[in-house]
Amino acid sequence: MDRRLEVPRVALDSLGCKLNQAEIELLARQLAEAGYRLVAPDDRADIYILNTCTVTHIADRKSRHRLRLARRRNPDARLVAIGCYAERAPRELEQIEGVDLVLGNAQKLHLLRMLGEPGRLTQPVTRGLMGQHDNNRRTRAFIKVQDGCHNFCAYCIVPLVRSREESVPIDQVVAEVRERVAAGYQEVVLTGTEIGTYNYNGINLRGLLGSILAETVITRLRLSSLQPPEISDELIGMWRDQRLCPHFHLSLQSGSDGVLRRMKRRYTTADYQRKVSLIRQLVPEVAITTDVIVGFPGETEAEFQESYDFYRQMQFARIHVFPYSPRPGTEAAHMPQNVAERVKKKRSQQMLALAEESLQNFNRQFLGRTMPVLWEQQAGGAWSGLTGNYIKVYARSGEELTNRLLPVKLVAIYKDGVWGELLSLK
Repeated sequence: MDRRLEVPRVALDSLGCKLNQAEIELLARQLAEAGYRLVAPDDRADIYILNTCTVTHIADRKSRHRLRLARRRNPDARLVAIGCYAERAPRELEQIEGVDLVLGNAQKLHLLRMLGEPGRLTQPVTRGLMGQHDNNRRTRAFIKVQDGCHNFCAYCIVPLVRSREESVPIDQVVAEVRERVAAGYQEVVLTGTEIGTYNYNGINLRGLLGSILAETVITRLRLSSLQPPEISDELIGMWRDQRLCPHFHLSLQSGSDGVLRRMKRRYTTADYQRKVSLIRQLVPEVAITTDVIVGFPGETEAEFQESYDFYRQMQFARIHVFPYSPRPGTEAAHMPQNVAERVKKKRSQQMLALAEESLQNFNRQFLGRTMPVLWEQQAGGAWSGLTGNYIKVYARSGEELTNRLLPVKLVAIYKDGVWGELLSLK
């Protein structure tokens, strides 16, 4: 067959944060509109594109593994690495067999053009005449509204790989939400490096939410993550509109004030507790999820215990646990690395056990309740989906449930969520 008449097959993959997912979804639409055919990451492809993550050394390792796995699955595919790891250490990725193109966060915006430029890929792929947009059966769309961070927390590499702060114009965000609604999405997740700092021509995050709610008919609107100083009465007051999901991912990182100071976080545990109390007071049935870093340089046993006790006290819905990983160029990487790996492992296991306990305690509050669930996918004989307050629900049904918002009775703790009984398929 004449190569010029073939439709190039592109596999898109992503690691890390919801911002990376939003960027890969945007790239998917651009590629489809340009005439490329989108396929799953494990399918046969002419080009495999990975949006990498470098927030921890484990994320680096996963990025390298994904690229090597793609090479083994399809030796003829051209591999493209983009994103944060590509920004931080392009030479490391270029050395992986099969990687033809490495683009940092600024360059990746021009990926579509580069794919067709002679010399950019070992064997440039000509655009086809038609495309196929594969959403991987997703029912939630991720939309990037902001990028960049200048906080320079001691442990965090993000300001070094996403240094340019910018907010997406409100009209563009609203238009993107409308496009997702027209495409059938029922939930949109707004994401960014630090969306609480959103500011476009003097309009802040609250103004952005107001515009989306007033100018679109999106069924559910969810925020990816906020910092404690960004929480205010005025912002939380927006949740009077029930289309805003009662779920806040509120960054914490440690429950010890001494560790928070060394991390250069901009709040104390008392500040954090006040913000959580405000949210719970104004948003019924709210889920508050968070992160914790264990084994930060200098973290004593007493500080860890202080942190553990605070996390238990706060009764989070979910806790994401990360052992500290020194990142090149950060302040913490130059601190004495005096917490042994075996200690980090032990503390991680303790926090993971608390995370499991907290998850079940939160979910147990809603057993016997009937709640709307947005069903996403079927695997292992069971469907799974999410409530507005981020409870993962499982159920069995012979019907096609993808992207349907249905009432479900929550009946039992099950895996990382609850088991549900469908009450209606209408």
